[in-house]
Amino acid sequence: MSLKQRLMALGLASAVALAGANLIAPAEAPNGEPILHTYLDPVDIITACFGHTGPELERNQFFSEQQCIEMFAKDLGKADRQLRRLTYPVQLTEGEHAAYLSLIYNFGSGTFQTSTLRKLLLRGERVAACHQLTQACGKYGCNGFVYANGVKLPGLITRRAKEQSICLKDLYVE
Repeated sequence: MSLKQRLMALGLASAVALAGANLIAPAEAPNGEPILHTYLDPVDIITACFGHTGPELERNQFFSEQQCIEMFAKDLGKADRQLRRLTYPVQLTEGEHAAYLSLIYNFGSGTFQTSTLRKLLLRGERVAACHQLTQACGKYGCNGFVYANGVKLPGLITRRAKEQSICLKDLYVE
């Protein structure tokens, strides 16, 4: 059964959340397969499965693939609710939704809530908002979306570029 089918079986039915899952899973785990044990992420946060973090995690814990899928579904649902709350009343395109869901999943809703990206989005400057995903500093200010503990990480640069591409795909009319 595919990741998408397994998430749907757990009640994650939103098509845009599933599109976000397809963007998030490979960024959080090699080949989109869950990491079945806890590990330290690049900023020394105990993490497991598909980038799951939380106070319940301890070093040297192990999980089944099913447990990881369940955590992923729960984390995606939470991030999706946060995204919808923080972007209301804007009707996001599927690409914007997937990209911003991935960002919130990775950085948290607090970072998104105070970001220049969100301010631009709520002002209707949607293309400029998408460009914030990869713009560390520029005319709209600075964001830390490619930094972890002050260090620019290649993995985050790649992830933000993919998010930006998906974010912009429905905004340009030919």
